[in-house]
Amino acid sequence: LFTPHFVSKHSLSSSSFSSFIILSHPQSDKKCSLFNIGSNSWCEVSIYLPRILSSPLCSNLLSSSNGLLCFSIPRSSCFVVYNLLAKSLRRVNFPICLFDYESLTLVSTDNGFKLFVLSSAGSSNQALVYSSTVCSWRRFEGSTQILSESCHQKGVFYNGCLFFTTLEPFHVVYFHLESGIWEGSTAVLPRDLTFVRVASDGYQKLYLIAGVGTSGISRSIKIWELRKDEDQGADYWVEVETLPEMVCRKFVSVCYHNYEHVYCFWHKGLICLCCYTWPEMLYFKVSRGTWHWLPK
Repeated sequence: LFTPHFVSKHSLSSSSFSSFIILSHPQSDKKCSLFNIGSNSWCEVSIYLPRILSSPLCSNLLSSSNGLLCFSIPRSSCFVVYNLLAKSLRRVNFPICLFDYESLTLVSTDNGFKLFVLSSAGSSNQALVYSSTVCSWRRFEGSTQILSESCHQKGVFYNGCLFFTTLEPFHVVYFHLESGIWEGSTAVLPRDLTFVRVASDGYQKLYLIAGVGTSGISRSIKIWELRKDEDQGADYWVEVETLPEMVCRKFVSVCYHNYEHVYCFWHKGLICLCCYTWPEMLYFKVSRGTWHWLPK
């Protein structure tokens, strides 16, 4: 949430870099809590959702992007995009009769938003892209075959594309939101990886977060940045950070080496690393090169 009005209203800090992380839990059906990155503290103000979106029996939170939240409403076979600042709703009907999909990614744009949905309803595998500016869907075939069993993951927006990682053998693939074309990254991945995730600031930086080890056991967790060789025109990964050993041991232990539970995201200069089975969040401040646990 980066809107100046929202920041000035809910932050004690006058810094223009103040921003917030919203945390929600399926069992907390009435509100979402705010964490102020600038002051490194929880805000007293909590955001309450409309009744139609606050019950886990009626709706499911699927994705978020810069103050927009996307929910599914299974009984109505539709998605609802909720603007936290304007407190307005946009209902988006699913274009297929069967409300069946593998994953959804919400991408906020300068003049609205896009929804990217992977679906294997019936006998077809397809990617569906909804644009709020024209209020319509476009369909592109052959998507889930590329991602295989990892098609449940959300995409990471970078330079007009959504980036995904596959299961072993690991690859990074991306989908052009405008053309609907799938491509594989030509940058060679580092060796001895145990799991792979990507995170991005949206336009300038793409990061690879991965475990390094043998026999499926991570001995370390590292971060690489995607760069381009100006002479050769080729992309390549450059190692920029290694998680401290003691912190790595704790994070790996809470995951029980089940790396399907690990997910990453970018938030205002932070690379956040989480595990679905553990109520703590680890984040890396890119500008300072320091690691921190989100305080309870």
